[in-house]
Amino acid sequence: MPDNSASIDGVGDNARAGSDPYATLDASAATTVSERWSVRNSALAVVVLAALVGGAVGLAVGILHEAVLLMQTLAFDLPDGERLGQGVPDLLRTLGVPLVGGLLLGILSVLVRRWRPNAIVDAVEANALYGGKMSLVDSLRLTVTTALSNASGASVGMEAAYTQAGAGLASSLGQRLRLRRADLRTLVGCGAAAAIAAAYHAPLAGAFYAFELVLGGYTLAVLAPVGAAAALGVAASALLTGGEVPLALGRPVEIAGWDYAACGVVGFLAGWLSILAMQAVTMAERGFNRLPVPRWMRPAIGGLMVGALALAVPAVMGSGPGAVPPELAGGALALALTLVAKILASAVSLGSGFRGGLFSASLFIGGLFGGLLGQAIATFLPGLGIDGGLLLLVGMGSVAAGIVGAPVTMVLLVLETTQDLWAASGVLIGVVLSTTVVRQAFGYSFATWRFHLRGVPIRGAYDVGWLSELTAFRLMRRDAKTVPATLTVEALRRLYPLGSTKAVFAVDEMGRYAGMVDMSVVHDPEQDTAATETRVGSLANKSDAVLMPGDDARTVLNRFGSEEVEALPVLSSPTDRRIIGYVTESFALRRYSQALERQRGEDLGERGLWGRD
Repeated sequence: MPDNSASIDGVGDNARAGSDPYATLDASAATTVSERWSVRNSALAVVVLAALVGGAVGLAVGILHEAVLLMQTLAFDLPDGERLGQGVPDLLRTLGVPLVGGLLLGILSVLVRRWRPNAIVDAVEANALYGGKMSLVDSLRLTVTTALSNASGASVGMEAAYTQAGAGLASSLGQRLRLRRADLRTLVGCGAAAAIAAAYHAPLAGAFYAFELVLGGYTLAVLAPVGAAAALGVAASALLTGGEVPLALGRPVEIAGWDYAACGVVGFLAGWLSILAMQAVTMAERGFNRLPVPRWMRPAIGGLMVGALALAVPAVMGSGPGAVPPELAGGALALALTLVAKILASAVSLGSGFRGGLFSASLFIGGLFGGLLGQAIATFLPGLGIDGGLLLLVGMGSVAAGIVGAPVTMVLLVLETTQDLWAASGVLIGVVLSTTVVRQAFGYSFATWRFHLRGVPIRGAYDVGWLSELTAFRLMRRDAKTVPATLTVEALRRLYPLGSTKAVFAVDEMGRYAGMVDMSVVHDPEQDTAATETRVGSLANKSDAVLMPGDDARTVLNRFGSEEVEALPVLSSPTDRRIIGYVTESFALRRYSQALERQRGEDLGERGLWGRD
């Protein structure tokens, strides 16, 4: 995992100090100093770089897409023009391919884990905690395992591989050019934007995917590079895929009057379905963890289970959109069966260890749900005259928005793939209600929920890495005034006359912190009668009011607020309570404010003020 001990000044300090393994430059491939500074100081250069990254990512997405389709065709012996999940399943291949694919994935994971045991950092985590620094090797690991999972028929999408490859490529290039922290984060967003835009031929959706999930917000400073990357990604991908739009409905929808209320109902129900789907993955993962089998065997068992489901419902295999369109898949019973089976298959696939995401699966689940509601209304309330295709699109966008956590992205995805503004207006209502339900009742999208389960302290891609870098060790002064706890009050008065200092830190005979001594109490006239006998240790208090070297600025400020003191000692460790320094509240507040203002300037692109490394 990338080193998170870098200074708040960003990537430049890491590179100069040589503390970050991902910032090491190959002398044969490094740019010249003049070239590097021209890139780092020019907004136009960043846009051009983003466009080049977008084009490269678009080509990579196109190659991955075609490669996975080819592997599925060979593995499942699909006829020409048929996608996985569309035809009548072959018994042996439907059961055998996911089983063998899961077995290969498990063995590969064990072998790779011996070589690189560290966890893979995705684009959201990298931008939130590490200033956009990602490992290209680890990104390729995830890309390969996701492609293998999808080619084996597991019910996962390729979007995780696309975004990881795109963001990893962008991050690697940005680190070699030694971009500023803010520019590196932006370039990672550009890689992810190009990946989603190329996958769905939807540049606006790709751009807002980056804004909502990878960058954590929208500013004018990132509009040009992200937009350029998304547009070039679509153009480059179309050279290989022919510009196929995977979600196009094929006809305009009708919406008026009470149809908007129906869209709201679909969105409300879709929010609860989104929570159910995310919880199903967690429950499946816990179930597989309890199995008395080696970890590397779990994907094979999961693959066998997915294959068994596919014998009854072929559409559960693969990412989903390549299966039969929901409104043409049969009656209400068939839609309901496919919906339940798809949720189970996705949960089993991810829970057993197959790699991938729920982006495309959530779109397919939402389409099934919307199609099912459309058929139910047409059967029981035909007088309403609500277009079933509209509800299909609303369900698709609403469930995907609830699971992925990118509402504007889903609205724009529907708009770009259907070219129907009225459909997008209905989807907007459903998406708003869906995300509101998920936020209030659950509090997480799928990505942030997985972070929560792993213990990663982030709720989105907003940059909080600088906060963890501003630690008590960096804030402390090393000239702490310590005195033995056995010293008399009289001796302490002579050592520190009235007005020379506000407090001192008492230590025991082993040099361990024993408490803080208020010098106003020491010089209190009431202490005069026993000044030669009273020991300093009896006046010490707040022995538990301490800081550790790794405590971040927020922890430091919270500790000051709870203890109501002006200075706190920094101890070497919880067990070895020797004082290595101290932090004052005024200095901590000033440094925190400076770092916060600097971060705000970088987010807004104020290079004139924050252009230093």
